[in-house]
Amino acid sequence: MDSNKIKRGLGRGLSSLIGETKIESQKNRLGVSDLVPNKHQPRKTFDENSLNELTNSIKERGILQPIIVRRSNDKQTKFEIIAGERRWLAAQKAGLHDVPVVITEADDLRSLEFAIVENVQRHDLNPLEEAQGYKKLIEEFSYDQEKVSKFIGKSRSYISNALRLLSLPDEVIKLIENQKLSPGHAKILVGLENANFIANKIIEKKLSVRQSENFVKIFKNRKQKSSNTKDANIMHLEMSIVNKIGLNVEIKNKKNNKGKITFEYKDLDQLNKIIDIVKRNY
Repeated sequence: MDSNKIKRGLGRGLSSLIGETKIESQKNRLGVSDLVPNKHQPRKTFDENSLNELTNSIKERGILQPIIVRRSNDKQTKFEIIAGERRWLAAQKAGLHDVPVVITEADDLRSLEFAIVENVQRHDLNPLEEAQGYKKLIEEFSYDQEKVSKFIGKSRSYISNALRLLSLPDEVIKLIENQKLSPGHAKILVGLENANFIANKIIEKKLSVRQSENFVKIFKNRKQKSSNTKDANIMHLEMSIVNKIGLNVEIKNKKNNKGKITFEYKDLDQLNKIIDIVKRNY
């Protein structure tokens, strides 16, 4: 296969990597059963709807972009997929017996680089999978954040923030992996001592990302206040109201048990929510 044609058919990042990797040109098709998944693949989940769409496309037009593979170290007669695992899965669903391939002589590092570049460029990785890919480059292949930044084409702060997701408790990470929490929710929880508690509250109350941001802000404000400045029962009541309606509330109770309740709203939608609650109950 003409290597120039290969380069034109791939994304700029993959093309650059292929240009630095020796290609075996004597084969250009392999049986689907001859391929095995990439053990360094950072992507753990494949959206079923998206996979079905690709399957239908392959049935109509075939595979337009070859799958990049290398000879498997574990199974001598097999070829390990470096980039294109989703195409391989869809090809099987489409009933194809063989697929177009580019066979390279890539080592483990280059295999991981291929997989990360392909997925990041196509936005196929969720933030957690992306962070795990960067972590693998750092821990197993002696990259530092600066080198990862230059390789991926992202700022160092972007890489740093991505890696911070992995500091979340294992229980929260499992909630993200099981799609009970979105990546947007995950970013809110980074750095919180009580991330487990808040994560479960978000799920229990079915809070949106915006509502979750507000809840975390309220929770932090409550925690910063000394228990000596406000009665514990009043603080508990405030948190109960916050959990119920998802808006900040402050109760000021005087010694004669008179006082006031203040609701905080950021837009007309939140104000209307407060008004609706009052109307429904009075």
